[in-house]
Amino acid sequence: MSHLPRSPLSFATFQALDKRGFEALLGPVVEHSAWVAANTWRVRPFKSWEALFHAMVNTLLGADKERQLALLRAHPELAGQEAQAGTMTPESQSEQGRLGMHRLTPEAFQRLTSLNQRYQVRFGFPFIAALRLHASLDSVLADLAARLCNDADTERALALGQVIQVMRGRLATTVSPDIATASPTSPTSQSTLA
Repeated sequence: MSHLPRSPLSFATFQALDKRGFEALLGPVVEHSAWVAANTWRVRPFKSWEALFHAMVNTLLGADKERQLALLRAHPELAGQEAQAGTMTPESQSEQGRLGMHRLTPEAFQRLTSLNQRYQVRFGFPFIAALRLHASLDSVLADLAARLCNDADTERALALGQVIQVMRGRLATTVSPDIATASPTSPTSQSTLA
């Protein structure tokens, strides 16, 4: 199973990757949605890490609603069946593990399971949170409970925003955010992304 590297690749080395290397490196940045990286390849080269990030955001947000919904549905539930079975991606295991979701008390597990079920029934996809932005499980549970009050359109937009935050964190651990200088003959179509 592919997973993100321990040390970020330098931006200059990243820029030199071929299509296959690019997709292999960035595919895991968005959970079970390697198409984001594959489609972002088309707008390279990138003048900076931020330009790369914005290009990936534009790819995700530019997709049709059905593809975005499929992306949301591809995410694992917090401490859900994939976690119990040990089949989550290494990235999700690490993110959930940081907040102790693999060793919940029975009470916390029951509360999270109940909230997850209510959220899934209400919105049709799992609750997604950029866990790196939360200091504790209590913060995540409070956020989940509060977001259950949203309407479907608001929550879908919030969920996509959380995917983007997860993507930002994963991208920072994959590619070093140093600046690369594009060659004068390089296409500049993505210059507006930075």
